[in-house]
Amino acid sequence: MSEIAATTVHEAYAFACMRCGYGWEQAYEIEHHVDRSGNAFVVYKADGQQVPSPLSTPSCAKCGGHVVRIMRAGRVSLVQQLLRPPQPPRPKRAGEETAAEEMAVAAVRAPGPEPHHWHLSDLLRPFHRR
Repeated sequence: MSEIAATTVHEAYAFACMRCGYGWEQAYEIEHHVDRSGNAFVVYKADGQQVPSPLSTPSCAKCGGHVVRIMRAGRVSLVQQLLRPPQPPRPKRAGEETAAEEMAVAAVRAPGPEPHHWHLSDLLRPFHRR
């Protein structure tokens, strides 16, 4: 089938498996084509390879489950950043207070609620059906 028109757009999606909790993100090149008969068709590419549409039947790369939540890009990477252990502090210079020390002083002055440690399952909880 020969084509007469094509446009390419770039989109990224975040995915979360509702079975095992695994999350990942993938960027796609989406090519919109129209053949000589006027029929439109779409080709999805990920990392240069043609792949099936991520919107039709996504499956988990970790457990193979097919109950996968599709979200806008950036959701999984944000949670992964929150779950990373903090970086070790750099040595401070004489007379310099670190941000952690400033926060500790502020916390002693005005105690607040205990900080919440986020997990991917915490963010997925609103999507679970009861």
